[in-house]
Amino acid sequence: MSGATFEGDAAFNNATFMGRAGFDGATFKGRAVFNSATFKSEARFRDATFMGDARFDGATFESDTRFDRARFTGVTLFVRAVFEGDAVFDEGILNGAAFNSATFKGCAGFDGARFKDGGSFDRASFESASSFGPLACQGTLSLAAAVFSAAVIVEIAAGRVDCHRTRWASTASLRLRHAVVDLSDAVLEFPVSVTAHHPPFLTTGGSPLDESGLAEAPVRVESLRGVDAAHLVLTDLNLSESRFCGTVHLDQLRLEGRCPFPLPNPPGIHWRRGLPIRHTQRLLLAEEQHWRHSRPRAVPGWLPAPPGVEIVKPPALAALYRALRKSQEDSRNEPGAADFYYGEMEMRRADPTIAPAERGLLNLYWALSGYGLRAARAVGWLLCAMTATVLLMVGFGLPDTPAQPYPPGAGVIGKQNPRLHADFPDRFTTARAQKAADVVINSVVFRSSGQSLTTVGRYTEMASRFTEPILLALALLAVRGRVKR
Repeated sequence: MSGATFEGDAAFNNATFMGRAGFDGATFKGRAVFNSATFKSEARFRDATFMGDARFDGATFESDTRFDRARFTGVTLFVRAVFEGDAVFDEGILNGAAFNSATFKGCAGFDGARFKDGGSFDRASFESASSFGPLACQGTLSLAAAVFSAAVIVEIAAGRVDCHRTRWASTASLRLRHAVVDLSDAVLEFPVSVTAHHPPFLTTGGSPLDESGLAEAPVRVESLRGVDAAHLVLTDLNLSESRFCGTVHLDQLRLEGRCPFPLPNPPGIHWRRGLPIRHTQRLLLAEEQHWRHSRPRAVPGWLPAPPGVEIVKPPALAALYRALRKSQEDSRNEPGAADFYYGEMEMRRADPTIAPAERGLLNLYWALSGYGLRAARAVGWLLCAMTATVLLMVGFGLPDTPAQPYPPGAGVIGKQNPRLHADFPDRFTTARAQKAADVVINSVVFRSSGQSLTTVGRYTEMASRFTEPILLALALLAVRGRVKR
């Protein structure tokens, strides 16, 4: 029946084709119904046109099946179909295609295929397919609960790829373009890599895959909830909206290439309880954005949680940041690990269950140096401390008369403390400022200046010898966290 035209509906329900079923170039103007049909030998639908719905629900293809360059205009259904040989849909155009619960025992050939209005392979089984695609899909291509039993390379350009509860029973490489991918509750028994493929896919014939109807966009991960990240490698994916809560072995997740985490924090200075607040730019999780947006009097600019997504509280967020910090440390990415450490400390500081003394210590650590990660903040406090020490030394710490010995008969051995006699405004001279600067510089490196000081000066010097080296060490620690490899 090659080249035949079916003007009305063509019904082959429960039919059995003992020999080769040849429908090459056939045109089905009405519905083409092959529900529960059995094809004992090769089934050929090359260049066929299905103008109405095409239904192959429960069909069994015991040999190779060829739908090369077939055009499906209506709804395309292969629900519970069984392909015991190779199933080839190369360069086909499928509309609203559903292969739910289908079984592919041989090759699953969709090289250059295009799915319009989405495609579904929910609960499909790929027993020996070594490749799937490259294919293009307008809308969502669903692989939810599908099973890939053999090592496979999956290449998909789509608006969205749903891998919810997909089972990878062998190694797999998932290469995507434009898509938002959901990996929640996926089962990874062997290493699986998910990569953003930047150049257009090429078909076996060497021509670029037709991606018309797809908007240019970075590949984004929506959720990793329930995934065992010990077997997962993410490369060049946008993680700015990814949800990590519930990920197993998150500390073993491997991130390669450029995987941006942050969305911009609310820019500028904002006021809270009469105090100016400015959020520093850092790597942060989408869950933290959702939590900050949900707080009373939240600063505008934080992202709200999607509908139905639970708000993660600070204790759980701290655990997520800790796991990601370890992952970055194991990958020798110290700057990235530093950002996740900052997020961990922020969530600990926001945790209402910690003791007030610990929260006070965290607040002090944050204010002085941003948890040892903000060099500018520590240097600023160091300059303030040095300036205050110089002023105190010039005003009260440096004497203008030398120490005098105690008079005879006083019963005291030694010298009297040096004293100040000049009026307060007259103490601020260049010579005294130079001496005060000498005291400060020696204090920073934890040395005594050897200057003769008043009682106030001695206590000021002791305080500066304690505080200023700490601030300098915090500044150096912050710089080290940014340049260490």
